[in-house]
Amino acid sequence: MAGMLILLEAIRSIHEVVRDKIIGSCERFAVRKLAEVVADGSGDTIYAVDRLSEELLVELFEQHVACFAPVILIAEGISGGRTTLPRGTSEREAVWRIIVDPIDGTRGLMYQKRSGWILTGVAPNHGEETCLADIQLAVQTEIPLIKQHLSDTLWAERGKGARGERFNRLTLERTPLRFCPSASATLDHGFATVTRFFSGARDVLAAIDDEIAHSLTGQRGSGKALCFEDQYISTGGQLYELAVGHDRFIADLRPLVQDTLRARGLEPGLCCHPYDLATELIAREAGVSVTDLKGGPLQARLCIEEDVAWVGYANSELRKRIQPVLEAALRKRSLDQG
Repeated sequence: MAGMLILLEAIRSIHEVVRDKIIGSCERFAVRKLAEVVADGSGDTIYAVDRLSEELLVELFEQHVACFAPVILIAEGISGGRTTLPRGTSEREAVWRIIVDPIDGTRGLMYQKRSGWILTGVAPNHGEETCLADIQLAVQTEIPLIKQHLSDTLWAERGKGARGERFNRLTLERTPLRFCPSASATLDHGFATVTRFFSGARDVLAAIDDEIAHSLTGQRGSGKALCFEDQYISTGGQLYELAVGHDRFIADLRPLVQDTLRARGLEPGLCCHPYDLATELIAREAGVSVTDLKGGPLQARLCIEEDVAWVGYANSELRKRIQPVLEAALRKRSLDQG
């Protein structure tokens, strides 16, 4: 079985190749070219900018990872959502299941609004039931805007904490990145977000957000704001913000409002998928509490289709205070899934 250090270095190398290719393409092509819709995948819409990384994915993992141990590579953009490497290997022979999001935060990146992220999670191959909770190694690498010269990489091995590095694209200097989640026990003067990227049920999600904010912040004077939100359209980016201490609470409840959308005569909306959460291990190893809606570990299978709701608390004290309020807000709206 390939050692974790070998896997870590191989994956970091792959991430850097993908990052540099995407940055180069963003520098050469106009936004309208990168934003062209090229396909509708089973998990999400595929834009031209996505194709830049997906073209490299199988080749790089076959060259740099599968040479050490056979793997099942899971990613949107691969035919059928997954492939075995080396090619021709049976899934039973695979040592690892590796789930990848080549660009998380495509929309923000292609319009040069905000960094995207390359996400990779590695789990022992336990067959079809292999899930997010099985991931033992995770790496996420920032794809910065072309006007941004710094790029962060975070990684974690289960039980060994989270580490990071900051890369200067101008000087090629690499420096250790030290980070930790917020230790605040309140939401006062901090960022807390209930995800509501897309239209259709924003009113429901915003009402839940308001109940949490009003319950967890102090008295505000006229013209004062005590709690802020950040609708970062990247799950990997949201996890990063929690891990490095920028955000205190994030809840992605989109799967819970699918019936609301249907009742309003709307199509079900885009939700978070397992590949978006491929690196949640990093946030947990940093000290963030990342849970499902019942407070347990995320158990979504490593696939590209499943919708996933998740909650992140910067520390255990915040979780103790927020979780009952969140659960009550869901029950009141019959969104607690039993």
